[in-house]
Formats: sequence, C-alpha cells, structure tokens
Amino acid sequence: MAVLRDELIGLRSMDDIIKARQLVRDFAIFQGLSLVDQTKIVTAASELARNTLIHGGGGEMRLQALSEGARRSVKVVFVDSGPGIPDIELAMKDGYTTRGGLGLGLSGSKRLVNEFAIDSEPAKGTTVSIVRWK
Repeated sequence: MAVLRDELIGLRSMDDIIKARQLVRDFAIFQGLSLVDQTKIVTAASELARNTLIHGGGGEMRLQALSEGARRSVKVVFVDSGPGIPDIELAMKDGYTTRGGLGLGLSGSKRLVNEFAIDSEPAKGTTVSIVRWK
C-alpha cells in the first residue's frame, strides 16, 4: 500500500478538532471520495477526535491518503495516553455512555467507515483507527 499524503496533528483543544475535521475533508477530496463518503469520514473523525480530547485528555491524529492499485482510501488514527477503556465490548454498544451523551460515539463512528479498529489498555491509553475507501 502506498502512502500518498501523511500528516500528524496534536489534539489538545477544540480548535484542534476543527482543524482535524478540515484536514480529513481535504484528504477525502484529494482521494476523490464522494460527498456522502466525505461526510461519513469527517463525521466519524470528528467524534473520535472529540473523544481523544475529552476522554483521553488529548493526543494526536495521524491522517493518511493511501492507494492500493486503483483503490484509494483515507485512514485516520487517533492515539491518546488517557485512562483507557476498561470494557471495549461494552463501550461499543449503542446507548453506552460515560458522560451522559447519547452513547453513539464509538458505535456510530464504526458504522460510518469501512474499517474500524480499537485497542485500549486501562491506564495506558487508546488507539482507534478508521478507514474509508473510495
């Protein structure tokens, strides 16, 4: 798989989340994703960036434009060193919330992308990776 573009940004404030949303949209346009697919990846990335800031205490986002033959994708990886998720299976259930929200963040983000992976260890942090293919 070839990396066409690669960018890393810190997620330390709400302004960074706004920047992250714009960068994801730029990468999606660069890769030729449809408007619907652009909206899906931007929405998922926005939620995950917010989770990185709110639940993880901040972290970083790596954004990549990838190609595999004629296929194109946008990959976004979120990493924090926060408290981690003690029960990933529970956290992935619709309606589960730790902060009084709707409880659709992780599960909703997963539904918006083609690939979703999460790794978390209590007291060590969380890494979430999403990919949307053209």
